[in-house]
Parts: sequence; structure tokens; C-alpha cells
Amino acid sequence: MYIGTVQSLWRYPVKSMLGEQLDVASIGPLGIPGDRGYAIRDEQAGEIRGAKKIPGLLRFSARYREEPTDTTIPPAEITLPDGVIVRTDDPDVHSRLSYTLGHEVTLWPRQPADNIEHYRRHPRAMEDIQQLLGLEAGDALPSFEGFPPDIFHYVSPLGTYFDAYPLHLLTTTSLRRLTAHYPEGRFVPERFRPNLVLSTAEDRSEEATWTGKILRLGTVELLIKVPTIRCVMTTLPQGDLPKDPRILRTVVQHHSHQAGVYAIVTQPGRVRVGDPVELIA
Repeated sequence: MYIGTVQSLWRYPVKSMLGEQLDVASIGPLGIPGDRGYAIRDEQAGEIRGAKKIPGLLRFSARYREEPTDTTIPPAEITLPDGVIVRTDDPDVHSRLSYTLGHEVTLWPRQPADNIEHYRRHPRAMEDIQQLLGLEAGDALPSFEGFPPDIFHYVSPLGTYFDAYPLHLLTTTSLRRLTAHYPEGRFVPERFRPNLVLSTAEDRSEEATWTGKILRLGTVELLIKVPTIRCVMTTLPQGDLPKDPRILRTVVQHHSHQAGVYAIVTQPGRVRVGDPVELIA
């Protein structure tokens, strides 16, 4: 069944920094090569962390000068908030990032899956979880059924810096329906950090209904795993987008705390902007 077309493709060289738009992408077992190839470790906390805990990361942007592969992550360029560029392999990259963010951090390339301590998550108090998810009194915790089983023990699936699965998809149908509930809000892809934005008609079902089904786009086939649970990152300022807590409240109240879906790759291939998207099973 025809769903729509690929509107945009996104890759994020450094977790929680602004990424880069692509016209075409090879997609393999780990999604778009180089996506979340690097991440920031908060040395005060002793943990890999993103903008949920270090909001200033969204003031940085990153891009690759060489194309990554499924097995190779080349150096990337990071543009600091003042416009200065530092490479991920510069000897002073850790001190430059630490100075700009205001506390000690280090930059790490993706580590092997057997480096368990690198990925270990610190236990979170319930109050901390509720704050990160934008929950208020009376709100229920969203269901994490279908997410990787170790999501509360490790900051990401071992061997990656993904939140859950290699690819994140978002449709324009979801963005339009969220906007209808809060017209003053700017529900744009940048707030949700997808890898693929799909242009879909208003009368199409939302992507949450695709769970367990196969999606074909370009020469790639994806298995839709689970709807994406949103957090405070959707509310943070970046670029010309202001801080807006009502973005997340709208998602929580009117969209079951979800926007977008996570997917795994069942058939690697290539995807271009404009490619048709089909739901095939």
C-alpha cells in the first residue's frame, strides 16, 4: 500500500548535537552509517549523556567531511555556538567542549558492545524519570513494551548510541495533527530528531499503527518496532526554535506520549529524498 514519499533524511554525527540533511543515504544494519557515531560523556556524572541532561548540546552542530561506512566512523567537524570549528580528533576537543558547556565532558566514538561499563546507566529516581518525560500530577507512565530489555540498565543498546533502535521515522500526518491541538506550537522535524521524515496525506493512518509491519522505501525494507516515546528534548531551544514546554504537553495529552516510530533494517539498500514509501506487510 502506497503511504507517501521520503521528504527528508537526517544524520546526527554526535548524539544530541544538530545534524546534517542528506539527499541520499545508504542504510545498513545500524541504520544510516555514522548516525550517532560519537557521544558526550559527562565526567562529573560518570555517564554518557545527551541534551536531556545537557541542553547546551543543541547549540552545537556536527557534520562529516568523509562518508562513514557500516564499520568505519571518520572524524567529524563540530561547530561551536560561537561559530568556531573543532574536529573530533583534535587534541584539545575535550577541553574546548568542556569550556563551552561549563563543566567537564569528554567526546567518545562508538565503543564495542563488550565495553559494558562505558554504556552503563546510573539508576534514576522516579522524580527524575517523570521530569525527563514531562509528566505532571495524574499522568501515567507510558508503556515501554517492545523497547530493548536493557533500556533501564544501559544508556543505549550496547555497541551503539541510539536511544532504542537504529532508525527513527516521523510522518507529516503526525506533525499536522499535533499542530491542530496547539496551533501556536512549532511542530517541525528538528524538535523530534528523526532519521526519515515521510510526507503522508492527511487521511493516512499515523505511524504508530504500523508496529510489526514492513515498510519499503527506495531499495530498503524496515520492520517497524515500536512507537517513539517523547521526552523533554522536544521542548528545548535550538536554532531559531524557542523553548516550549507545551510541545511535550501536547504530545502527552493528545498523542499518547508518542510521535514517530523506531525501526530495524530487514533489507539494506539506498534511500533518496522523493522515493515512494509502501507498507507491504
